[in-house]
Amino acid sequence: MSRTERSILIFLVLIAMLLCILVTTTALGIAPVLMDNYKTGLNLPVQISTWLPAIPSPQTSNPPLQRISPSPSFKPLPEPLCSGPRAMNILAIGTDSRANSYLYGLADVTRIVRVDFVTPKVMILDFPRDLYVEIPEISHHYGITHGKLNQAYLYGNPGFGYYDGPDQGPGLLARTLELNFGMPSDHNLAVNMQTFVKIVDAVDGIDIVLPYTVDGRSEETGYSSSLYFHAGTHHLNGTQALVLGRLRPNGVFERAKQQNLILSALRDRLLAPSVLQNLPAIFSALSGSIQTDLGLEQLGWLSCLAPKITKENIFFAAWPENMFVGTRVDDPVLGWTFIWDVDFNLIRAYVSAFNNGQWPAAPPPTVVPSPTLTQIPDLP
Repeated sequence: MSRTERSILIFLVLIAMLLCILVTTTALGIAPVLMDNYKTGLNLPVQISTWLPAIPSPQTSNPPLQRISPSPSFKPLPEPLCSGPRAMNILAIGTDSRANSYLYGLADVTRIVRVDFVTPKVMILDFPRDLYVEIPEISHHYGITHGKLNQAYLYGNPGFGYYDGPDQGPGLLARTLELNFGMPSDHNLAVNMQTFVKIVDAVDGIDIVLPYTVDGRSEETGYSSSLYFHAGTHHLNGTQALVLGRLRPNGVFERAKQQNLILSALRDRLLAPSVLQNLPAIFSALSGSIQTDLGLEQLGWLSCLAPKITKENIFFAAWPENMFVGTRVDDPVLGWTFIWDVDFNLIRAYVSAFNNGQWPAAPPPTVVPSPTLTQIPDLP
């Protein structure tokens, strides 16, 4: 295997891990209500720069010559590295599917990985799965217009076949994020639980330091020591890493922190020189096991950029937890289900900063309050 092939493979695995392949299994009861087929098109806004230099108006006669002061010098913007774009957003999905296929499964982990080709750096932003959102382009199937964020991925995949647009489940989830929060995605990648376990095992496990004890024994029927992780250092195999990433005894935001610790440990393992001997096993684990639209050109950009990204330039963005208030809504499909009540305009303000490569230390100012959450009425 050539050095270039190794670089491509290492970065592909690294991106896959940063896509948060740590998921929680949930049971979803689907009880669709029949109604007339109806489909609405969605035209998402495209932001185009309209800045142009001022054009002088035509002159009827030659004006007298004037001494012109030299204009200040402008430094040209630095060019992006590796012939890539200035920045690229990758929608990273961890699906709860236990199968090798991607016919079904909820997007129980949804993150945007922003790759900056100028700095270079990587920013990762998690979107809670229980955000209640408008899901576009599927209303012709049982009148479904809203649902939890993780359902957008489920409805877009071939098992349901509700979505006729590009990129199946990842494509519909991407359009849902842009419609509700103004978060664009250039590419996507989804990984299931089996693939995650195989990859961690292929690198002989990861070393992680937990700052607190995670006791998840009450989250499942019965008691098992495998659901208890004491504070301190652990060497985890694939199954153990998956279990730790799924547990949430202290809530979903603490779970996100656990996932970040796991991803950081896996990142360190993937970048260790000793991992090179495991590349064939990693390649075998990945072959045919990832749902993605990343092509050879994009992988070439990423593999070129990978060695230039320092550990300090990988940033996990975290939402202020007081933004989110738990409540319930009467959904036609899910029934009386738990969701997060949150100001979508505030999320959009954070997303805007994220898309500029920034993350506010405090809530962005001048945010217009969003309308009060209203329940979606039952279908006739």
